[in-house]
Amino acid sequence: MIVQTINLTKRYGKLIALNNLNLEIEDGECFGYIGPNGAGKTTTIKILATLLQPTWGEARICGNVIGYESRKIRPLIGYVPDFFGAYEDMVVQEYLEFFASAYNITGQQRKRVVGDVLELTDLTVKRDALVDSLSRGMQQRLSVARVLLHDPKVLLLDEPASGLDPRARIEMRELLKELRNMGKTIIISSHILHELAELCTTVGILEGGELLFHGPLEEIVARAKRGTRVHVKVAEQQELAGKLLKRIRGVKSVAQQNGALIIELENATHDFTGIAKTLIQNNFRLCEIKEEEVNLETAFMRLTKGLVQ
Repeated sequence: MIVQTINLTKRYGKLIALNNLNLEIEDGECFGYIGPNGAGKTTTIKILATLLQPTWGEARICGNVIGYESRKIRPLIGYVPDFFGAYEDMVVQEYLEFFASAYNITGQQRKRVVGDVLELTDLTVKRDALVDSLSRGMQQRLSVARVLLHDPKVLLLDEPASGLDPRARIEMRELLKELRNMGKTIIISSHILHELAELCTTVGILEGGELLFHGPLEEIVARAKRGTRVHVKVAEQQELAGKLLKRIRGVKSVAQQNGALIIELENATHDFTGIAKTLIQNNFRLCEIKEEEVNLETAFMRLTKGLVQ
């Protein structure tokens, strides 16, 4: 077990930021950590980064207990916060060499390591640019380059795509995919849920400091799915079409929403071809029929609103 928390709790006076958090993250896993603002994601990541002490409970990285063995933990982790600090007077190469020296990487090894991470993060052409002159996206890539210098086992990324334009987000996503393929264990918090769905092998949903779900992406989608729901659009007489469809065997309910009929079928019903057949036989012009997709965003909205027990 690379990362483990046992009843991890953090309190600020009467405010409970984390409440008995229990997580287990395996070697090489890419774990997506999602939740509303103030849910406790950043608090968790800062504890794992040894920057905060828990009120009680335990957190371990590679078997080492945070708070007792933090000196052993820090060489094993790379922490990328959601805000990049200002280094106005440094160029990119100097910035990376400075941090490499902090990890006791010296001489020719330092030059080689800095060159490798510049190439990996696609920043080689910016090696002589002032850090402060870089775009937000390039600064985020430089933050990732910095934490790769000492080849850590675990990457802790707090909103790495925050504030990035679409192109920079795509570039960041591709970089994280490459790091995942390299076998890094990655914990990433983000509000861009569709990108997490492409990156992550497992997901944790946090709300009010409590873990609502932790497991594979497929399981969270299955848990949020409530029977089969079908969206139907007809050219006219929508209300009349709805009344007709209510009489079909296996139809549990019919509702109108955003110009479409939302048809909920009985749990055991997966074949909805009878809906189209009924409409056509009764001379309705069918414009669209499709099963409702349940993805990570849908699951997040349902679980955090308490719609799934």
